[in-house]
Amino acid sequence: MDKNTRMRELAREAHEKGGFNGAWLYAEKGEIVSRGALGFRDPEGTLPITEDTVFQLASVSKTFTAAAVMLLMRQGLLAPEDEITKFFPDIPYPGVRIRHLLNHTSGIPDYFDDMEWFIRIWKEEKRVPGNDEILRFLRETRAKPYFAPGEGLHYSNTGYNLLALLVERLSGTPYEAFLQKNIFEPAGMDSTRCCHIRRDGVPFEDYARAIVLEDGRYKADIDSEEYSDVTAFDGLNGDDYVYTTIFDMFRWDRALHEGKVLTQEEQQLMYTPGKLNSGEDAVYDAENGLGYGFGWFVGRGGDLGLIVSHSGGMPGVSTWFERFVDADRVLAFFLNRDPEDYRAEAGFWSGMKKIARDQEPGPIRTIEEIAVRDPDKSGWESFCGRYEHPEGADLIVDEVFMKDGELHANAIDEDGDTMTFRLYPIGGDVFGRKGGMLTLKFGDGCLVMDDLTCRKL
Repeated sequence: MDKNTRMRELAREAHEKGGFNGAWLYAEKGEIVSRGALGFRDPEGTLPITEDTVFQLASVSKTFTAAAVMLLMRQGLLAPEDEITKFFPDIPYPGVRIRHLLNHTSGIPDYFDDMEWFIRIWKEEKRVPGNDEILRFLRETRAKPYFAPGEGLHYSNTGYNLLALLVERLSGTPYEAFLQKNIFEPAGMDSTRCCHIRRDGVPFEDYARAIVLEDGRYKADIDSEEYSDVTAFDGLNGDDYVYTTIFDMFRWDRALHEGKVLTQEEQQLMYTPGKLNSGEDAVYDAENGLGYGFGWFVGRGGDLGLIVSHSGGMPGVSTWFERFVDADRVLAFFLNRDPEDYRAEAGFWSGMKKIARDQEPGPIRTIEEIAVRDPDKSGWESFCGRYEHPEGADLIVDEVFMKDGELHANAIDEDGDTMTFRLYPIGGDVFGRKGGMLTLKFGDGCLVMDDLTCRKL
């Protein structure tokens, strides 16, 4: 397989179908096999993305926070079994250890569960809360933990905010400066910074803005009605806000491979999945066989051996970084714009990962391409009406209705925001939408979304 050709073809097809706007890089044994960039870094479509464009990493940033914690461990400033009350005596979550924060088994709630606290400070006090206020947030909200420490795995950005705060307090250096001096510079990552663009301004010339799709138009996240609140979180550290290029992430891979920043023994500890109190593995993604170590998803790839990775996502931002530790391969791709069609983006993600694994990618298919041609609409009126709102649903379909001869839905997302979208028939009484991978199946007086059944009212 000519991997460079296949990756370029895949990226071009995904771009043409509204599923890819960004840059990618793939390398084997220290040699770049494929690299490229397509699309624009501004909402107006006037500034082309290049291979040197700087992207927000979102949660891929957690790999650097975990690396910083490992450097503190090397200095003897903390240990995995240390309870965080040793450093934060007034934190209302006793029994949580450093390793619990690192592998998401602490039970401490994610701050995204209570975003209004940050938004209120941003709007009422006219400032962006700093990461040093994460302790105040936890004390004031006193949100119920997901579970007792070590009893489960629940992804929590808050744990990584606390780890970044620990890096500052124990090193006596601002988190951003610590990463710069101890990780980015030794790794040769000259275009990488931890910074706060929405709060402080943009320090890069070739920066890819986070671009969201709202009311059929592309806008910068901070200029949209739905996502402008993202500024309220731009003072946090540890879980996000590292900005970099595909080439610098290649340099990070080589620095890890060569043991420049972290020893192989330290990395081995990071790549060991967490355990629950029962002794069982703390599973992050059972379907794909992934555990979570210290800042990395951890899995196996058959003959390819150990594979560690991390994804990232924010409004308008979608990122992936994957290291094939035993096979010495690395794959990175960064997107800075909401897709026009989520199936096209999912096809790009899946296809790039397959090529990196020596497999042929599947075709890029949009919802229009898989929708039934000339469907029988005689029963569609019976689907129309209001539906119940079950608890715990990420997306609630409130009402289904006909418009211009097609089926549409009004829905409410997990943040309480409303949206309207067209439903495309993809077989029988099953429908899909452009803005996500969710499928809806209409039954006798009910609507089934994945495993959730909603009665018609």
